[in-house]
Amino acid sequence: MINVGILGSTGRVGSLLIDDLENDEQARVSAVHVFKKLNRQLPEDIVVTNDMKVLFDSSDVIIDFSAPDATEALLTEVIENGARKPLVIATTGFSKHQQNLLIEASKLVPILYATNMSLGVAVLNKLVALASKTLRDFDIEIVEQHHKHKVDAPSGTALTLAEHAAKARGLNLDEVRVSGRDGQIGARTKDEIAVMALRGGDIVGRHTVGLYNDGEFLELNHTATARNTFSKGAIKVAKWIIGKEPNLYSINDALGL
Repeated sequence: MINVGILGSTGRVGSLLIDDLENDEQARVSAVHVFKKLNRQLPEDIVVTNDMKVLFDSSDVIIDFSAPDATEALLTEVIENGARKPLVIATTGFSKHQQNLLIEASKLVPILYATNMSLGVAVLNKLVALASKTLRDFDIEIVEQHHKHKVDAPSGTALTLAEHAAKARGLNLDEVRVSGRDGQIGARTKDEIAVMALRGGDIVGRHTVGLYNDGEFLELNHTATARNTFSKGAIKVAKWIIGKEPNLYSINDALGL
């Protein structure tokens, strides 16, 4: 039985991870990290802690659906304190410093990082790269929709989709990305890739990548209708990453895409 530690256990997906692992035949929750208070009852054999060392010591693999500061503490435990367990990280909104910590930690332990743990989104990334390269003269516009409580924008998933689109065309996303339009801004530039965010209600997640040309357009869409789409995906890749060599892996690696 695989012992899974959870960082971000008080969040929406963290709570679903606990639920989904209750019925898993290969993995179980062994420990949860809680900064303040866990508002649910857990079996007595599950370790509840606010100590990163205890979380590592109690787990075979750690799944992280938390916040950037919490992930930073997780990665620091690996880099500075010698913690050596595989990590599955789905947190978004990292600063440049936190991105660098992710890279440094992946030299010491296997880390699978994905801005979206949906298996469908993993396939969508591949389709976007193919479409972007093949339809080189088409304009690319990406729209993402999420619930009103999401704190970062654009979503990490939308940015990852944009990165796949830009890379397929040999472009630097930082140089061509547009995330807002207002006023007399002039005509759209040729290489521009727009990434727009909508927020409202309880939308789990919807991403649309549009490729537009004179006379035709193509839209690729993924809609998540349940949050445990992400928790189940994370559990799947957590089983896969155990035993892997230190490296920074993607969900595509786990799915063989």
